[in-house]
Amino acid sequence: MSSLSLQLRGYRLTTAEILYRLPDHPVMLQSFIWQEMDLAPKFPALKKFLHFWESNLDGKLYSVRVASRQLVAGSELKLVGRELSLH
Repeated sequence: MSSLSLQLRGYRLTTAEILYRLPDHPVMLQSFIWQEMDLAPKFPALKKFLHFWESNLDGKLYSVRVASRQLVAGSELKLVGRELSLH
């Protein structure tokens, strides 16, 4: 689906900063940025990604910080009653 189509269905641009512990050096933290169109406030795509991370990767999650922004709001859309064409 196109980005606009997803936005009209309620999806938002979601960014998550994931801090995780390095497997070989557990006292050190590494940062990973994840960004995807997702549905707030339940964030099913982010939850699926985090489940994959915990199941398949060695780095233990330390923290996840989430930011979400609706790119197209209802007040930004306007219906146009006329169409003009210029030659």
